[in-house]
Amino acid sequence: MIKILKYSIYDLIRSQWLYVYFSFYFMVATVLLFFNNDLSKAVITLMNIILILSPLIGIVFGITYFYSSKEFTILLLAQPVKRSTVFLGQYTGIAGALSLCLILGLGIPFTAYGLFISGILWEFILLLTSGILLTLIFTALAFNIGLSNDNKLKGFGYAILLWLLLAIVYDGLFLLLLILLESYPLDKFALAGIMLNPIDLSRILILLKFDISALMGYTGAIFKKFFGTNLGWTIALTMLLLWILIPILSISRISQRKDF
Repeated sequence: MIKILKYSIYDLIRSQWLYVYFSFYFMVATVLLFFNNDLSKAVITLMNIILILSPLIGIVFGITYFYSSKEFTILLLAQPVKRSTVFLGQYTGIAGALSLCLILGLGIPFTAYGLFISGILWEFILLLTSGILLTLIFTALAFNIGLSNDNKLKGFGYAILLWLLLAIVYDGLFLLLLILLESYPLDKFALAGIMLNPIDLSRILILLKFDISALMGYTGAIFKKFFGTNLGWTIALTMLLLWILIPILSISRISQRKDF
């Protein structure tokens, strides 16, 4: 698995898109900090970018790599190597490389602008952690889609559709349900709805860390009451980890049964 992981990383290093991904974050962070010396405002602005872009890049890059390396993958599967080892090695290499681009792309400019002597170090770490977790989640989902669909066109379509549902459509439907059911107690329903979407869950945790949940009204008060406690944080992080663990276990299960 380590050898496959190393090969995946070496293969990705030769890809220009990885450098484009790093350069994008580096340039955006540099421009934001150049025109606004307030690091907290820069982090909040980056939150909106990372929570949308990281899942998109993770799922698109993951599905692209899966299909483009399929012939080599079949060659590896012909060797005395476990199927799960092959796919988990590739997954770890891709997710790790994308996460490293995120860390370096944002970490270098913020460090140069005095991150470690500012008062938002933990907020910045939470932002990076959320981006990394979303990258791990959506890259794993991409491999699940690839393993379940031999047709490239369908695979790409399902990947983009899944991202659209979780990043855009889900929020609209969730808000509509809250409006339609406003006459009922919605505390538990709202919390459950947030738990089922890793993007929304990451957004809530970051907003609460900046203590600006008051801008969200009654719903924000509910989230702060629950996620503002140690138990709430533990449950939220556990849910994000489950969003990673379940797709990874699914990769192992599907790869064992799939006929290549």
